[in-house]
Amino acid sequence: MGYADVYITAKPKEAKKIAKELVKKKLAACVNIIPCRSIYSWKGKIFDEKERVLIAKTKSSLFKDIEKTVKQLCSYDVPCILLSRIEKGNLPYLKWIEEETKVTS
Repeated sequence: MGYADVYITAKPKEAKKIAKELVKKKLAACVNIIPCRSIYSWKGKIFDEKERVLIAKTKSSLFKDIEKTVKQLCSYDVPCILLSRIEKGNLPYLKWIEEETKVTS
């Protein structure tokens, strides 16, 4: 089984809703929400914005469902949704991710 962190950025008002939905749907065992300041270029302009970084602890196989859910809840035209595979980790923690991300029918 492959485990991963999914890195997501969102507007402060949308971050909690996205995190709760990912955990509720059992697409992530846990989602950290971290305040950040992003300076970026978009359509020829430089922006300086407050954002939230979300880090979802999950299984690699759930990425497409996570991506779909984030796109439904995020107002960005091009949301940041990046998967980083976990090579190694604390085995009890990985087992917890496995148990908490069992998608039920």
